[in-house]
Amino acid sequence: MASATAHPNHQLISSEDVEGTNVYDMKGTKIGEIDHLMIDKISGRVTYAVMSFGGFLGLGHSHYPIPWGTLKYDTKLDGFRTTITEQQLKDAPAFSDDSWADRNWERQTYEHYKVQPYW
Repeated sequence: MASATAHPNHQLISSEDVEGTNVYDMKGTKIGEIDHLMIDKISGRVTYAVMSFGGFLGLGHSHYPIPWGTLKYDTKLDGFRTTITEQQLKDAPAFSDDSWADRNWERQTYEHYKVQPYW
């Protein structure tokens, strides 16, 4: 995390500081990190964290859009925890660059991860 813009005593965080933040499963095992965020242009809300998993689980590609609501910041880990399981990742709706404009894909993704949609 970039120390120049970190604000440890505030509830706000710069997107610059979120990128690269580790993500852990519920057991505290690091499963990846946040590559970048997707923000709804109209509402200004963060909608997805695009996660980088590297070789995690032997999945075919390394970036997965995860609904922002599946992540909870854990101060003890200085990172995010998620309840997402290996099986959920493997069974996630297929993603392509065109998916960002497909509300049906978004609905399926939010249902898949059992989170309330941002819209």
